[in-house]
Amino acid sequence: MKVLLTGASGFVGSHILDSLRGRRIDTAILLRPTSDKRFIASHLPAVELRSGSVTDRASLDRALEGITHVIHCAGCTRARRNSEFYDINQAGTRNVVEAANTRRDRLQRLVHISSLAAAGPATAAKPACESDPPAPVSEYGKSKLAGELEVRNQSRVPWVVIRPPAVYGPRDEAFFSMFQAVSCHLLPRPSARQALSVVFAPDLAEMIVTALEHPAALGKTYFAASDEVITGRRMAGEIAAQMGHWTIPCPLPSALLWPVCVFQEGLSRITGKASLLNLQKFAELRAPGWVCDPSLLRHELGCSCPTTLAKGIAATLKWYWDQGWL
Repeated sequence: MKVLLTGASGFVGSHILDSLRGRRIDTAILLRPTSDKRFIASHLPAVELRSGSVTDRASLDRALEGITHVIHCAGCTRARRNSEFYDINQAGTRNVVEAANTRRDRLQRLVHISSLAAAGPATAAKPACESDPPAPVSEYGKSKLAGELEVRNQSRVPWVVIRPPAVYGPRDEAFFSMFQAVSCHLLPRPSARQALSVVFAPDLAEMIVTALEHPAALGKTYFAASDEVITGRRMAGEIAAQMGHWTIPCPLPSALLWPVCVFQEGLSRITGKASLLNLQKFAELRAPGWVCDPSLLRHELGCSCPTTLAKGIAATLKWYWDQGWL
């Protein structure tokens, strides 16, 4: 087996690379010359670096030389314009699929990393399951669904689609703002009504690598998440408890988040730098919940997310402290 991993330098991709190397799987990574390699520096002597991008079809053709399995993790989670989501998440995936199809005599599996956002919101009372019709509410979610359809409808290589919910863990920059707020003695208080599924990044990586060879996974879509259903408020409280800081509660109602998202979107257009908060993100923040049912993955592949929120926050917090982020 030789795996090509796209998106290896990113948050989730770097954890997938950890898992591949932990299992001593021969691995090549597709990276742009400008990619930040800080999260994967320790692995570089042991992996094959193949220069290119999912937006460059010719580089994909070269990168697939000698490859037997592909994990497509590269994606766009924040963008200055909505078209950027589709350029990477849909057209980039189409390029991966088309390049893989030309080598279908050798390639044994394509594992595509999507998102719960492609399925749309769901509550704890009725969590999303794989058979539900998708109903994304943001352009990000719609672009991830479009990428899934490229795989399902066009791939002539056996495929698997993995849909994680919110991912947290060491190296994460999205939830890091919560840790920063608590470090400044502020306790974020998002809506207590929005229930969330989450997954600890190393657990997710193990699930993805397991899907590379498991015979039951072929042609399937799976939600990969912890069985715990939490809220953003509970996560913030856990962070504060483990940091041992006194805090001042800081309510974050939807009425306050909307102008913040408007401001960040305007600032992004002025500076040319993509922001995580924008009007598209607001559509996700005001949803009733983001909960999925991971039981199919557990029953068919024997995979679970064993890390509890408390243990995951502890490991994440230790990493931030060790790296000097806090």
